[in-house]
Amino acid sequence: MISETTTTSPEADAVPPPGPAPAKKRVPKGAKRLLTRRDRITLAFMAGVPTVLHVALVWVTALASILLAFTSWDGIGFSSIKWVGLANFKELFNDNPQFWPALEHNVIWFVVLILLPTPFGLFLAVQLDKNIRFSRVYQTAFFLPVVMSLAVTGFVWQLIYNPDTGLINSLIGANKPGHYIDWIGDPHLNLWAVLIAASWRHSGYMMILYLAGLKGVDPSLREASALDGANEWQTFKNVIFPTLRPTNTVVLVVTIIESLRAFDLVWVFNKGAQGTELLSILITNNIIGESSRIGYGSAIAVVLLVISLAVIIPYLIATFRKERRA
Repeated sequence: MISETTTTSPEADAVPPPGPAPAKKRVPKGAKRLLTRRDRITLAFMAGVPTVLHVALVWVTALASILLAFTSWDGIGFSSIKWVGLANFKELFNDNPQFWPALEHNVIWFVVLILLPTPFGLFLAVQLDKNIRFSRVYQTAFFLPVVMSLAVTGFVWQLIYNPDTGLINSLIGANKPGHYIDWIGDPHLNLWAVLIAASWRHSGYMMILYLAGLKGVDPSLREASALDGANEWQTFKNVIFPTLRPTNTVVLVVTIIESLRAFDLVWVFNKGAQGTELLSILITNNIIGESSRIGYGSAIAVVLLVISLAVIIPYLIATFRKERRA
C-alpha cells in the first residue's frame, strides 16, 4: 500500500490558524517610572508643607524661646531685645515667691496622677478586657471625659463645686449660710479639688492605653498560666503585667507630660490664684499678662523643659537598654 504524502508550501505555513490572534509581548525598553511628574509634585507638597510647618511652629519657636530666656524683651519691636544673660534665672530662683510653690504643685500633680487615676485606669482596662456585657458602652462612658475639651471639663466641675448650688455642697448640706465650703476659693482645698477633676479625666486616658496593651498580650500565656494552676491575680502579676512594659513606658511619659503642661482646668477654675499656682500659669501670666515680660516667661518655660527632659530621657534610655538586652 502506497501512502500519500502531502506537501505544504511556505505560504501555507505562514497563514495563522483560525481564532483570536495571540497578544504580542512587549519588550521593555527600560525601567518604567512608577510616579509621574504630577505625582512627585503632589507627594512633595503633601510631605513638605507639614514638615515646614512642624519645623517653623515647633523647633524654631522652641529654640527662639531658649534664646529669649537670656534676654529682656517686652514684645514691642525686635530692637528692644536686650541680652541679660542669667539674670532672668537668678530672679526666678531667688526673688519670685510663686516659683517654688508652683513647682511643688506640679510635683504634687504628677504624684497624684501616677498613684490614683493610673492604677484605676489599669483596673478598668483589666475588667473591660474580659469582654463583659456592654463593655463598649462602658468604654465610651469612661473615655468620654478624654474626648471633651479641658475647658468644658473645667466648667462642668466648676458647677459641681459651686458653694450655693453645687452638687457636692448640696449632698453634704454645706450650701447653707455659715456652713459654706468654698472648694475653689479656699487655698487649702482648691488644688485638691482641681486634681479630682484631672484624675476623672486621666482615668479614661489610662484605661484606653492599658486596654490597647492588654489586647496585644498573647492568649497562650494566659492558657499556660491557667494550666500551671495560677489564679487570676497571679496570672496578672507574673504573666500579664510584665508584658505591659512598653505600655507602662508610654503611661509614665504621658503622665509626666500631663502633669507639667497642666493649665486648662486651673485657668478655668481660678486662673491659678490662691493656692493653685503652676509653672504653666506663671509662663502665661508673664508672656501675655498685663506687664509682658517675654524673656522672663521664656526662662520659666526653659526650666519646665529641662525638668521634663531630665525625667523622661533617662527613663527612656534605661527602658530601651533593658529591651535590647532581653
